[in-house]
Amino acid sequence: MAKSRKIPYGKLVRDRIPEIISAGGQIPEIQVLGPDDFLAALIAKLHEEAEELGSAEVDEVLGELADVHEVLAALTIALGHTDEEVKAAAASKRSERGGFDERLWLDEVRVPQSG
Repeated sequence: MAKSRKIPYGKLVRDRIPEIISAGGQIPEIQVLGPDDFLAALIAKLHEEAEELGSAEVDEVLGELADVHEVLAALTIALGHTDEEVKAAAASKRSERGGFDERLWLDEVRVPQSG
């Protein structure tokens, strides 16, 4: 029997990744997560994808945005919401607090001292 080496990943992957790995002649070891573990894994995946977006080259940005979008879509469903609900909540927050159109960066807030 031929020796094999293991490459640890320990992360959530897209549904077709095991199939793609198998097609490449490798053997994926997977497990199906329960709801709580899935939610935690999605949040970790969102962090991962956001970091990848932050370091992406110009020609990679659209693909990384698509990855972030896919994770957010899965989180929306996992948390029991719809796209419409999220869009409505976003519109409400935009109405109350504004968006990011003006590109404002808050350096500090000065608090007047009484006395």
